[in-house]
Amino acid sequence: MTKNRISPETLMLSLGYNAEAHQGAVKCPIFQTSTFSFRTAEEGKAFFQLAYGLRDKRPDEQFGMIYSRVNNPNLDLAEKRLAAWENADDAALFSSGMAAISSLVFTFLKPGGLLLYGAPVYGGTDHFFNHVLPCFNIQVLRFSSSDGFYDIVNMVNEHSSGTLPGLIFTEIPGNPTNSLIDIQMCRQLAEHFSVGGERPILAVDNTFLGPVFQKPLSHGADISVYSATKFIGGHSDLLAGACLGNSKLIGQLKTMRTFLGSMLDPNSSWLILRSLETLKIRMAHQAESALVVASFIKHHPMVRCIHYLGFLSKEQSDYELFKRQCGSPGSVFSFEIDGDEKMAFRFLDNLQHFKLAVSLGSTESLAEHPATMTHVDVSSEDRAAFGINERLIRLSIGLENPKDLIDDLLKAFDAAQKG
Repeated sequence: MTKNRISPETLMLSLGYNAEAHQGAVKCPIFQTSTFSFRTAEEGKAFFQLAYGLRDKRPDEQFGMIYSRVNNPNLDLAEKRLAAWENADDAALFSSGMAAISSLVFTFLKPGGLLLYGAPVYGGTDHFFNHVLPCFNIQVLRFSSSDGFYDIVNMVNEHSSGTLPGLIFTEIPGNPTNSLIDIQMCRQLAEHFSVGGERPILAVDNTFLGPVFQKPLSHGADISVYSATKFIGGHSDLLAGACLGNSKLIGQLKTMRTFLGSMLDPNSSWLILRSLETLKIRMAHQAESALVVASFIKHHPMVRCIHYLGFLSKEQSDYELFKRQCGSPGSVFSFEIDGDEKMAFRFLDNLQHFKLAVSLGSTESLAEHPATMTHVDVSSEDRAAFGINERLIRLSIGLENPKDLIDDLLKAFDAAQKG
């Protein structure tokens, strides 16, 4: 991975853009074009050879613009700046988080292959893995945060019919209960399942904490995956996904993206550039507010338990892992309300400052009911195993004054109880 001497938050204002080349415009203009002209036919040939992966890029050779399904100045600049957050060689932006995940899977797994994934994951990811991939003759096995290295090895040996994983995928922290899985242990699994010098690709969905508070590449992951709709976009006004990693792997992903047509459009890329400039201060403020809110409701009589990483104690098994792997508890947590689904719904229906909506990591605070919303399609057995029950409510803390959010929650608790 490349090393940047300048901090990422500074690079978000300058990396890759020359104002003098664009009539002094301080911000990069939007390149609203489908195609780009070549100076010569020979240049066009060279650009297409690189785009189709027919040869390696020569030293100091620039990947020229061809067509906005392949590349675009806004897309290229947003990818450069996003990669800087994890000191990655490169990044690939997609039209959504699920576009990033599906492109990742179809790049590194073929029919007959095996996906090994850590659960729980986002409900859409769970559906794609368990209901779509089998249609493409891709075998799927899952493990959880309670499984150790040898538990997982034995499971693969017992259930994989001799096929070794080609891709190991995990979401950390797990959605919606903030469960933790050791990235370094996952890397050890990848090494264990290596054959002939080839090992499984290790990909980590880093949406909840990254790229500010957790950097999977530094812990052994090959690719960091994001729903960039969330904190990276951060304003609930775009859909995007991303993968970060070394040049070779991201190059393979970009080749697949070209033919799936899952690239991010110029306008959304421009919005990502806008959002990256405030990413760190937004995430830091949201995390500070989340601590205030979680600390207040922790002892409320209607809160049975709370899944917030900031409350891990030294006696808990995840404490050391959290300290080693995460830079902050983040601003997304869940709790169980004392009651049933009707009680949870009454609580949600009486929120005012919190928007009753899925997604997370945006400027506004959001609340949802995972069991009937984001994770409704997860099997009832898996929901029970991972604590995604009818009492569970997930909160994403935004940029509002935390005192106002606490007041909102207290009123909703009171209304739910009276109802």
